[in-house]
Amino acid sequence: MSKISKRPAVRMPTAEEDKAITAAALSDPDAQPLTPRQLKAMVPLASVRGRPKSANKKLLVSVRYSPEVIAYFKSTGEGWQSLMDSVLRRYVARHSRSA
Repeated sequence: MSKISKRPAVRMPTAEEDKAITAAALSDPDAQPLTPRQLKAMVPLASVRGRPKSANKKLLVSVRYSPEVIAYFKSTGEGWQSLMDSVLRRYVARHSRSA
């Protein structure tokens, strides 16, 4: 079984074509080369992708709650998990002070 490439072969420009392409790019006022300062300010896309890292890291755990508890918090709407977290935090704060 032979492999048929679906992508066309990449053909590199000749030195003459490359010079013409470079000259055309340099003559375009909207496509000027980046300055060293601009290059230094660039960061890899992977480092800015996704949700920002939180200073308050949370742990992923698996917990089983009674259906009534989950139904109540879900009925409060979007953000019910954060609400549940804040209720538990207040409980912990209240009970750890008296200990």
